[in-house]
Amino acid sequence: MMRTISLLLLSLCFLTGFKNPVMTGLRENYNKTVADKKLCENTIRELRTLKNMSPTQLAYLGGLQAIWANHVFNPIDKLGTFNKGKKNIERAIFLEPNNIELRFIRLSIQKNTPSFLGYKSNIKEDTILIMEHRKMISSEILIKNIDTLLKN
Repeated sequence: MMRTISLLLLSLCFLTGFKNPVMTGLRENYNKTVADKKLCENTIRELRTLKNMSPTQLAYLGGLQAIWANHVFNPIDKLGTFNKGKKNIERAIFLEPNNIELRFIRLSIQKNTPSFLGYKSNIKEDTILIMEHRKMISSEILIKNIDTLLKN
């Protein structure tokens, strides 16, 4: 019971968009990393240096690792980095299953992943959860990122 309450409070902190420069930077740059290889690489490097990474930061690391697969040439490296990213996203969601930001990250990857990788099974579930709880998000950057994703 206490764990459930703690998880709910932690999830609400992330939904309220508190002013955290690391989170603000992640949110602002997340979509840019698809086209900017150097930004993607640097952000992954920065996240790996964090101690006591939050589930949200872990999910962003996973999302960026999956995005990094687009920047890598070697097919074995592509698959390896994608699978690391997928594992980190799923671990974060396991830790905070009701965190909308984590669901946004997974949805952004699943919607843009080739079907042959078999990582598309949560698109409907995540879309519904995000749509139902979108009003609870106060971070303008996150809302903009979600709206952009859902329009595509």
